[in-house]
Amino acid sequence: PRCARCASAPASLRRPRDGSRICRNCFYHCFEEEVHDTVVREKLFQPGERVALAASGGKDSTVLAHVMNLLNRRHGYGLDLFLLSVDEGIAGYRDDSLETVHRNQEQYGIPLKVVSYQQLYGWTMDHIVKAVGRKNNCTFCGVFRRQALDRGAHQLGAHKIATGHNADDVAETVLLNIVRGDVARLSRCTAITTGEGSKLPRCKPFKYAYEKEIVMYAYFKKLDYFSTECTYSPNAYRGFAREFVKDLERARPESILDIIRSGEEFRFLEGTKMPQQGECERCGYISSQKLCKACVLLEGLNKGLPKAGIAKNKGLSSASSMQSGRLRTPRAAVT
Repeated sequence: PRCARCASAPASLRRPRDGSRICRNCFYHCFEEEVHDTVVREKLFQPGERVALAASGGKDSTVLAHVMNLLNRRHGYGLDLFLLSVDEGIAGYRDDSLETVHRNQEQYGIPLKVVSYQQLYGWTMDHIVKAVGRKNNCTFCGVFRRQALDRGAHQLGAHKIATGHNADDVAETVLLNIVRGDVARLSRCTAITTGEGSKLPRCKPFKYAYEKEIVMYAYFKKLDYFSTECTYSPNAYRGFAREFVKDLERARPESILDIIRSGEEFRFLEGTKMPQQGECERCGYISSQKLCKACVLLEGLNKGLPKAGIAKNKGLSSASSMQSGRLRTPRAAVT
């Protein structure tokens, strides 16, 4: 069959998001321009901004670096881009993936900044796992990594952080927050830009891009990326949501975007109390409590009571959710 878009070249692939059969060149163009449309429509960047591209060496962040570098030149965004990586200290995993990031730095000509857990917190993930076991290690890594990205971006004077979170990631997060009853996070997890008005907003240029299409783009473009799964992630709670989203996608590809739209359409009852963002009394990082989650967890580690830090952290989260109130969604938004 011929390409459904240009009708001149043979169709070489079927797009996962809509099933259309197109040639590779049309796929590249469609993917890139859809990301561009998202950037322009959502007003993600302003000319002259210094933007940190979160880089792990995986497919999402590698394609993000490639596409943002390309679009910045093609459409004259006027952005000052640099790669920002976090070394969690996972032997045999992060050290290998960082080698990929260093190659990306050379391939795209974008400066690179690496910050480490050891440098920032005095702990590596390998040491944390030895202390807490494999059941709760992702809690520590997620909290520390988010703060580490902000600290690294702040050190280099970034105006914004762009991450490679894709449509599948956002759909998974919506489901996880519903299951957890986490109203506060549910209210912001579908936002394409979070922290607007703060010192360092974050945005997701791939919010509407399917993971399968990102993989196809990386594969056909022969991009240099690292594909090994994190040593400690098989037990992660998110994995169950991921499998559920994949099952829905197999039955109905549109389900991923429908879940995101449902999350966007949630409305909260008038008078619902939401956590107020302030600053951590100890480190100055953004927090809705007196101490941020990173400081709570780090305190538990340093006192030799890591599980106490987890329990306290969960207690704060539960209290926050209980105080947040109830939510409602228009019937039309549920799919």
